[in-house]
Amino acid sequence: MTTHGPVLPIWSCGGCDLPWPCPTRRRELRAEYADAPVSLALYLGGYLVQAAEDMPWASAGALHRRFIGWTRQPPEGRKTSDGT
Repeated sequence: MTTHGPVLPIWSCGGCDLPWPCPTRRRELRAEYADAPVSLALYLGGYLVQAAEDMPWASAGALHRRFIGWTRQPPEGRKTSDGT
């Protein structure tokens, strides 16, 4: 069980106090959902909806990048298929 869970309603990380999902939790989630990227996006989509209710001042784009947008990017240190 991770200590890097969200602290509501401010959506900071309970383990490191960074915005949640923090880099550590993102790595954990990538590993947990390695064979199910769509399930990961759906899981995080539920959190995005909750966060949007808790943080009405945050832009939809910023919340999307924070909760879902990173899931389509290769993990840090890995190159994409085009070599970048």
